Order: sequence, then structure tokens, then C-alpha cells
Amino acid sequence: MNQQDKPRAIIVGAGIGGLAAAIRLSVKGYQVTVFESGAAPGGKLAELQGAGFRFDAGPSLFTMPLYVDELFTLAGKDPRAYFRYQKLEEICRYFYEDGLRLTAWSDTEKLISEFSTKTAATPEEVSRFLEKSKEIYDITHRVFLERSLHKVSSYLHTDTFRSMARFGAIDAFRSQNEANESFFSDRRLVQLFNRYATYNGSNPYQAPATLNVIPHFENHFGAYLPEGGMYSIVRALERLAGELGTTFYYNEPVNEILIVNKKAVGVVTAGGTHAAAVVVSNLDVWFTYRKLLRGIPAPEKLLAQQRSSSALIFYWGINRRFETTGLHNIFFSADYRAEFDSIWKAQQVSADPTIYLNITSKMLPEDAPAGCENWFVMINVPAANGQDWQAIVRTARASMISKLSRLLGTELEPHIVYERVLDPLTIESRTGSFQGSLYGNSSNSRFSAFLRHPNFSRKIRNLYFCGGSVHPGGGIPLALLSAKIAADCVQPH
Repeated sequence: MNQQDKPRAIIVGAGIGGLAAAIRLSVKGYQVTVFESGAAPGGKLAELQGAGFRFDAGPSLFTMPLYVDELFTLAGKDPRAYFRYQKLEEICRYFYEDGLRLTAWSDTEKLISEFSTKTAATPEEVSRFLEKSKEIYDITHRVFLERSLHKVSSYLHTDTFRSMARFGAIDAFRSQNEANESFFSDRRLVQLFNRYATYNGSNPYQAPATLNVIPHFENHFGAYLPEGGMYSIVRALERLAGELGTTFYYNEPVNEILIVNKKAVGVVTAGGTHAAAVVVSNLDVWFTYRKLLRGIPAPEKLLAQQRSSSALIFYWGINRRFETTGLHNIFFSADYRAEFDSIWKAQQVSADPTIYLNITSKMLPEDAPAGCENWFVMINVPAANGQDWQAIVRTARASMISKLSRLLGTELEPHIVYERVLDPLTIESRTGSFQGSLYGNSSNSRFSAFLRHPNFSRKIRNLYFCGGSVHPGGGIPLALLSAKIAADCVQPH
């Protein structure tokens, strides 16, 4: 079929979900056009450079690379011809205020030995937790992660019936913290595994223990680092999409999705009106309804749900090296519950925040000048809702430098030779994420993770949704799966 004879699909936004949707619809026989408001693809998965330092601006942990590889094999291509990655032997280093240092190893036996030797936990406790994480994954991944929860056909599979029969085992009726306190006798391991709620912007003291599925992605499937950094994933997917015939228009935001007789028929940009048989929005679903779907009733109850947390990130060029740190590092707060109370109840930033530090130059020396390191320094913060972010940034910066200086035994401030900052307001303006929330709605209520916006419209034909604000959720693996589900929902033309 000639390109001009193919039905046309338009993707709104070139985030990781939009890129994946473009590839999948191209393979499905569509002529695909992507309109992106920014100057480059990637959305939150962006890149910063300055003074000889390179930073991955957004997601820094790469798990489930099979979901990326799948896009290349689907197109009949060799994934390794486009990008490469290596599995991490060491996943993360954890630093506690009481002096404890833990390393999360990719090797399960080594991990169990590390945790049971250095804490009060027994090997049986750690093993039992990892088995529970695996069980939740086994029950949920085919039903929840890989299919639409909003179509009757999804519930007619044999494996769906099996999963429904085991529903009680996904631990949805107690909080993640309650579950983890029942697993571990050492509060420091409770804190370590509570941290995984932040992977989808939630509160472990409210979110269901079903989120204990997340450690399985790291501890079973592994964590990875792409050659060239995380942004190389975006470059590879953009290249593949282009080879399949996708046309990209950057710096050209979509102003409206055209609806005629309850059917999506195209979009309007500054460049004119563009007809399409299929429209897929990779924009945050909140902005899709509020700005692009004019005169269309919005799902107000869903849009009013609590948003996920956001992030405050400092990108620091450091003029020396630190041997005690690794690629991924966590510096825990002394009082985890108080930290989350600050974020979720007071809607402010804790005076003692947990700090995530990513240093890609540990493994990619080209990311920093010789003898230097590129520090991605992040804390969890509330979504933007009227706070004074200039004041918060100043106060948080001081507390973060103080904490890192104390735990690393070195006065840090004199070693910062380059700095950029990203706060929730900037995240919203740059990536179209309402209130700067990183994952759309939070998963702080029992079934909110299962009640995200579907990947298709119930009221408008030929309109579909992908990305972190819709089913199945945020983060690279789930955003890629959202594109798969959306593409699977697209009807042949």
C-alpha cells in the first residue's frame, strides 16, 4: 500500500508513550504524524547539557527493557542495531541517618545476604517478601498491565479468571506500610520497601500493598543503564518511527482535537487543520479534556482525583569524585512518616527529605569532565497547588546540601560548579503534566490504580489515550504498555 493510500493517525505529543504508539500504528498500517509542542521528543524523558556535563533530566532507572525491544522486533528490526544497554550488578546504595549503609544487589542471594547480615531481618523475611512481590506480579501483569481494564473482552481470557480467583492475594486491603511492617522486623527495611510507592507518586501510608509488585521489576527482571544514557531510548525510538514513515512536527502544539458527530476526525495546529482517521493523545488526560476537547463533557470525577506527587530536581556539576556513592543512591530521612505527612497533608516539603542521587558518570565517563561527576539530585514534593516554589527551592536546596554534606562527610557547596533546577511549575510548563505531577493521579486509595482513565474514549470514536496519566500508569514500562493497549484498541480502517 502506498503511503498516501494508508489511513492517517495523528499522535498528540512525542513522549515515550507517543513514540511507542507511533511505531505500533505504523506497523499496523497507518501513516502516522506526530505533533509535539516542544523542540525535541521525549517528554519527561529529556536531556540537559551544560559546562561539559550531561544529565538525563527525567526518569533515570531503566527496567523491563523487553518492552522497548519489543517495538523493534515488531517492526522486524534488530534492537541492538539501534541502542544497547547493560544490566546493573548493583541496583542502589542506601544511606541511613544512623550510619547504616546497604547495597541492593541484582543477584537475589547476594541481596538477601546483604539485608539479613546488616539489619535485624532474617533471610526468611527477605525471601518471603520477594516471593510475595512475585506473586502479585504473576496475578496482575497480564490482566492489569497488558490489557485494557475497560473492555469486556479483557475479562474473557482464561488467565483473567485465574487472576480474579486469586484477587485477595494482591494485598489491596491494607496499606503498603502495614504490609511491610508485617514482613520485616527491622524498620529500616520497612522504609526501604515503602520507598517503592514513590515510583508512581504515591504515599506508602495510604497506597495499597499491591504496589509491592514494583520491587519485582528490579529484583527479578533487573535494572539497566543504556549506552549514552536514558535519552538514548528516545533517540532510538524516534529513529525507528521515522524509518517506518512517521512524520514529526516539533514546536507545533495541537490546539484542538476536532470532533464531528462524536468522532475524532483530526486536529488543529498553528499550521492548519489536519485530518485523521485516528487521534491518539499522549498529553496528560487533564489537559486533553480542558484544552483540546472543546465542548466535550469531561470525566469530572476522574479529573478531580488526587494528583500524584511531583519532584524538585537539582542538576549539579560536581568538581570532584565521591567513591562512597554509586550510580543510584538513596539518602533516607530520619522520620519517613513525617516526610509523607508534609507532602500529602501539609502540601509542603519536608525539612528532612529523602534524597535520590543519580550519577551516570560513574558508568558513562563522557557525562562529566575528567575528575568530575554529574549529579541528578531529587526529592519528592507535592504537586503544585499554590505553594511559593521560589521559597521552597531555596529552603530545600539548603537542607539537601546540609544532609548530603553530613552523610558524605564533605562540605558539598564548594564543589558545585554548575546548577540547573526543575520544580513542579517547570515540569508542568515543559511537559504538559497538570500541577507538575509525574504520574497523573496518585494511587493512594485502594483501587485508584485500577481506575485510571481508559486508553480509549467511550463517547468519541477513534479517540485514544496513552502515557503516564492513563491506564496502566506512569513510568517508562507502563507508558510503553499504555501505547500497546491503545494501539490494540484501534479498530481497522
